[in-house]
Amino acid sequence: MREREFVLTLSCRDTMGIVHAVSGLLFQAGCNIIDSQQFGDVQGEDATGLFFMRVHFEAPAQLADVPTLDRLFKHVRTQHGMEARFHAVAQRPRVLLMVSRFGHCLNDLLFRWKSGQLAVDIPAIVSNHPDFEPLARSYGIPFHHLPLANGRDAAAKRAQEQQVETLIEREGVDLVVLARYMQILSADFCQTLHGRAINIHHSFLPSFKGARPYFQAHARGVKLIGATAHYVTADLDEGPIIEQDVARVDHSMSAEDLTALGRDVECVVLSRAVRWHVEHRVLMNGHKTVVFR
Repeated sequence: MREREFVLTLSCRDTMGIVHAVSGLLFQAGCNIIDSQQFGDVQGEDATGLFFMRVHFEAPAQLADVPTLDRLFKHVRTQHGMEARFHAVAQRPRVLLMVSRFGHCLNDLLFRWKSGQLAVDIPAIVSNHPDFEPLARSYGIPFHHLPLANGRDAAAKRAQEQQVETLIEREGVDLVVLARYMQILSADFCQTLHGRAINIHHSFLPSFKGARPYFQAHARGVKLIGATAHYVTADLDEGPIIEQDVARVDHSMSAEDLTALGRDVECVVLSRAVRWHVEHRVLMNGHKTVVFR
């Protein structure tokens, strides 16, 4: 009965009685809680003092729509000063993919989507290069080539971003994934995409910036390589982290070996971050995230 399944995500100041108020209300309304997770960020010098909760539940037929559940929850939301949202499980998030000239993450996400591992709809792929138009066509997804003749021209960059914003609005996009989209986004664009854009990068930053980071790492004899998926902010590659992973390497591996292994890690890390986001498992906690796996 997925049409009657919902996910409630919420955050508020950590006080007594929140779990009881939420679960009690759902019980009284005739809802069946399938899964529930919670976390209070109250320990440590950087604690925010916030409480986070994710509840997956089945609603009775008469309550099985988001506006009705919102009205039902109004008093509890107000009482505890909550930021709370209901998400219909049957509603597939719409995801826009952006890519430049490295296609490993794009190809991985498309395969996972086509094979049913990623429950989303992909209305479009955007690129500043034409290279992956045939790949998009093979999956039956519209491809939008939006070139940037001069990536350092702020006016030209902003005009291109506004084309993407128009596409996002027209297609009802819920999430933008930068699947190795090698452009620095403007502060305005980052603000437009706040909390709904995910980027992937190698975890060498800031040690190995610029071109060919895996070759730089090889030259320094690193023993671990990795990748980080995070939300996009105006601070380059410093947004709230969703997922990271690493792979061990050694002296016998070439720079090309490191590059290939690093790209595999990037694919896995990005796919996890996207899946957790569209399953409403990631909640923003200031400069951090809470991820209910």
